[in-house]
Amino acid sequence: MSLWLTLETALEALRRNVLRTTLTALGIIIGVAAVIVMMALGNGARSSIESRIRTAGTNLIIVMPGSANVGGARTGQGGRTTLTPADADAIAALPGVAAISPGATTRAQVVSASGNWSTQIQGASAELATIRDWDMESGAFFSDADVNRSAKVALLGAIVRDQLFGEHVDPTGETIRINNQPFVVDGVLARKGQSAIGQDQDDTVVVPYTTVMKKLSGNTWLSNVTVAATSEDQIAEVSAAITDLLRQRHRLTAADPDDFTVRTLEEMMSVLTATTSTMTWLLASVAAVSLIVGGIGVMNIMLVSVTERTREIGLRLSIGARKRDVLTQFLVESLALSLAGGLAGILVGVGAAFGVSRLLAWSVSISPVSVALSFACAAGIGAFFGIYPARRAAALSPIEALRYE
Repeated sequence: MSLWLTLETALEALRRNVLRTTLTALGIIIGVAAVIVMMALGNGARSSIESRIRTAGTNLIIVMPGSANVGGARTGQGGRTTLTPADADAIAALPGVAAISPGATTRAQVVSASGNWSTQIQGASAELATIRDWDMESGAFFSDADVNRSAKVALLGAIVRDQLFGEHVDPTGETIRINNQPFVVDGVLARKGQSAIGQDQDDTVVVPYTTVMKKLSGNTWLSNVTVAATSEDQIAEVSAAITDLLRQRHRLTAADPDDFTVRTLEEMMSVLTATTSTMTWLLASVAAVSLIVGGIGVMNIMLVSVTERTREIGLRLSIGARKRDVLTQFLVESLALSLAGGLAGILVGVGAAFGVSRLLAWSVSISPVSVALSFACAAGIGAFFGIYPARRAAALSPIEALRYE
């Protein structure tokens, strides 16, 4: 029997029971669609994380205080007070460093004539605008002179501006109070949205770091130092030089652990994307369970079909059909059912992914790999779960089959 005739016979057998065929294929459709949607959401999340990190600059190095041990309890990152402005000045003199911005942060209630808002006060140098490529919506970034004299000037994030003055208002030149101290608004920062770790970069007030240290927090140490390398190729070299420099300045012996942390955005991106990839494959694996369930449904229906068509199988075998022909026919029926369900599942999955994106405003990315993988799984399941019914049909005795009622 030719392959084309076998396929035609298989399709005719499936058409005889359209409702049963459709319900059987539904398991495959749901499984394929679920895998595509889960992988699209995971890929979209990974792409979103990568783009957010790149907007901050791929040549950035972040230096932060390390963990302190207080009464046997470790405080975690940022617990030490050993990172100082003098360390930042020494880092700035290293080869390969293009710019630095010492950071000192605190949290405070910010008050204007028409509103108030609790937010993060981020101390920085005038170079932060260049390092972070941070544009201004209105006004101008404060200067080095403002940093040197610990000026009470402030730049508002868009969310803080909206809460204190209203949307689209230019508050440049207005006075606000931070911890009951008057600050002049120099401008409003352009919107940046959430960072890769989920922090809202627009919910902040940026002031000179010296102002935070001397007039708001009273601390003599830094919360962080943001370093821009001259190029991405020098990130590893500059990171190693910073580590050596700080260990020397902090008089750490070879046996002492670092009392600081040096992180690059490339490291953050690799960790976050690896985590997202793991979650994507985990979700896809869970969704693939429905494919297995659909495959069991295919096997069940094919076994029912073998039972219903026992006399037909006996008749074909008695007039010269080979066992291989019977096996091929039932295997082709199983594959046709699974492939049709796979194609329909791809359409449903792509539509559902874009529907979820529009409804929940989530980022999705449908890759050809996920579509091909889902379709291949559907075909593999059809072949795997179709083998047993096909072999059972081919093993029937012609005489016994013809006697079957």
